[in-house]
Amino acid sequence: MPWTATHRFARISPRKARLVADLVRGRHVNEALEVLSFTKKRASQMVSKVLRSAIANADEQEADVNRLFVQDIRVQEGPRIGRWRLKDRGRIHPYERRTSHIVVTVETGW
Repeated sequence: MPWTATHRFARISPRKARLVADLVRGRHVNEALEVLSFTKKRASQMVSKVLRSAIANADEQEADVNRLFVQDIRVQEGPRIGRWRLKDRGRIHPYERRTSHIVVTVETGW
């Protein structure tokens, strides 16, 4: 039975978060947490928190935590937040702050 945890509206672009998600997909949870602790990217802290939450969800339903692995990890695009940047001669230019939804699913191995 898979257990899932999500972090919605994370203030990081999905492209940057997917780089970290690709590092841990399919790994054992202890190995994945170790890889994330040594990764210097900012998204590694966000992915690590979601992974720990998924492990806690599995532990709450009395699953064997030592046999868990990362079955699926998805980073989907969330809503974009519109912002304005001041430019020369009194003009403004729009830009978008991207957000993402991080979904981690863990399952017991064989």
